[in-house]
Amino acid sequence: MRILIPIKRVVDPYAKVRALPSGEGLDTAGLKFEINPFDEIALEEAVRMKERGEATELIAITIGGSECEEQLRKSLAIGADKAILVETTSALDPSAVSTELAAWAKELQPDLILMGKQGTENDENQTGQRLAAKLDWPQATFASKIEKLASGFQVTRETDLGEEVVEVAQPAVITVDLRLNEPRYIALPGIIKARSKPLERATPKTALTVKVKTRSYANPPARGAGIRVNSVDELVAAIAAKGVL
Repeated sequence: MRILIPIKRVVDPYAKVRALPSGEGLDTAGLKFEINPFDEIALEEAVRMKERGEATELIAITIGGSECEEQLRKSLAIGADKAILVETTSALDPSAVSTELAAWAKELQPDLILMGKQGTENDENQTGQRLAAKLDWPQATFASKIEKLASGFQVTRETDLGEEVVEVAQPAVITVDLRLNEPRYIALPGIIKARSKPLERATPKTALTVKVKTRSYANPPARGAGIRVNSVDELVAAIAAKGVL
């Protein structure tokens, strides 16, 4: 079974990001970039599948500039067999990314696309669903447990109402949630092996047409000072005065 794992380069989720004074972008100077945490969980699950003998080849892929090579090298160190960097400096959105990934999926013919449910920087939660629709593949989102079946997968999904168990035939798209696993620590042998693994650089197969554009960025307003109340009645009155009740 071949698994394709889309990887996204994001600012370290624990870093504090501010908008540029011009509002034209974000000030990322000096900040650390990482693999999107949800994508790293997807990669970890793919590695575990291979260790169980359920997968034979793991391919990590990302779309972006040459700076994304660092995250792909880390993916190889974690356990991916091959990495593909689709090089572009174009702006991207879920529509453009899903279209490009669909083109690569048609060429690579994976049995499973395993990816994070969303990126931590924009929280859009769209790419996996759009990709499944473009490929006309079954999908399971927010996976907290994945079991391999004879001709597909049984997926436990996290929903607002609790857990839901679904079965999907392969090939399929599965997006993962936080509680699926805990990514491993990258040991030195993995880092050394990653140096000899192939990292392919390629040009986009599609036009990367963006349908959503960000017009400006702004920092959130400063939080106002709190107030102290002496009773529940005062608290209710204060909330009502804000127009919430």
